[in-house]
Amino acid sequence: MTTTQPIAIICLAPGGLDGAGLDPTMLAWAQANAFDGERGRLLPVPGENGALGAYLFGLGEAGDRSPMVLGLAGAKLAPGDYRLAGAFGDPTLAAVAFRLGAYRFTRYKKGKPAPQLALPEGADPAEVERLVEAATLARDWINTPANDFGPEEFERQIRAFAQERGMSVAATVGEDLLAAGFPLIHAVGRAGHQPPRLLDLSWGNPSHPKVTLVGKGVTFDTGGLDIKNAAGMLLMKKDMGGAANILGLAHAIVSAKLGLRLRVLIPIVENAIASAAFRPGDVLPSRKGLTVEIGNTDAEGRLILADALALADEESPELLLDMATLTGAARVALGPELPALFSTDDALARELMTAGLALDDPLWQMPLWSPYDAMMNSKIADVNNAGQGGFAGSITAALFMRRFVANARAWVHLDIMAWAPEARAGRPFGATDHGIRAVYGVLKARYPRAAS
Repeated sequence: MTTTQPIAIICLAPGGLDGAGLDPTMLAWAQANAFDGERGRLLPVPGENGALGAYLFGLGEAGDRSPMVLGLAGAKLAPGDYRLAGAFGDPTLAAVAFRLGAYRFTRYKKGKPAPQLALPEGADPAEVERLVEAATLARDWINTPANDFGPEEFERQIRAFAQERGMSVAATVGEDLLAAGFPLIHAVGRAGHQPPRLLDLSWGNPSHPKVTLVGKGVTFDTGGLDIKNAAGMLLMKKDMGGAANILGLAHAIVSAKLGLRLRVLIPIVENAIASAAFRPGDVLPSRKGLTVEIGNTDAEGRLILADALALADEESPELLLDMATLTGAARVALGPELPALFSTDDALARELMTAGLALDDPLWQMPLWSPYDAMMNSKIADVNNAGQGGFAGSITAALFMRRFVANARAWVHLDIMAWAPEARAGRPFGATDHGIRAVYGVLKARYPRAAS
């Protein structure tokens, strides 16, 4: 009985052909096809009897080479078994890149199976699995449309997620939100045909440093009575992308058994239009006691996050971090690839940006520019939820949420897109992970695996 050997993917940088140890036939083939390690180029090389013998893969110039470049190979290759050879760099990150590039969403439309990669020598198999699963979980949930992923289904998925990982979970649903002190979450979601809710998950030793994660879980956003146009509504199934990415991050933390006490808060709503919808001009109470004038019902994400952040802040966590598909202004400023990072701790922000660059999960710090707080002044309430004048939209959104954080030692807000409008290395078109690897990398360094 014979077994098929994985096909080699030989990774080469520009100018690296002569020193790569290729056999004369392979070298001649590369030269005849003018292959010189161009970024993302995949050249099949014939073997014996004309069969496929290997692939040459271009890494690109060092200054243009992303750590996830092997995701381009994972995206292009046909189903089959492969192995890496050549100068592919860090074996763990190379394997993660390949597998994330090979991601397929097949719930509604079946396609070809993804190519399979043998784990490179020196790779950490557990780390590869947890990072791939974290991103895959986030992508699958974001890609699922709202008709199959409303608040009730999202809660079911979160409960299953928590049970599989030994996390405790509690839910506050519908009118109980008012009694429990979450009026903003209730107001935003009360017009939906499935009631709003807040999911509260926890894991880890209570004596360890407290890290709390909060994710925006708007399963669909019409814009409310300040309704979006058709183009603006088209991708609003992804408005729970902050929650999906937070849960992916939580998976990585729990899987790695980091030395921290983890709490995850997910406010879940549909911002719908019905007779019960909250209105422009309404003044709403909040958990923190601040009154909020509604300048725009399409600025709903910051409202549900405000109640969740206030709850998280009550126990003074060492780190409070939220993710949200919050503003188009962040995309205007930084584009779809670069999430905006806001933080009350500049040193932590630098750590996150450094980790993001190393792990090809980039973030970019934006200022919490206090003078812009005046843009959210209200004549009849403590604050307006929408900045005046249309300027600095991502900054004013972050400043609005900062009002609900007072006790946390450090707060980080990531304004993410959670969508790749064009395929790139390690990120096929569609729903994508943002911030998971960067934040996990920092947490892993700060709070290493707890002793058993």
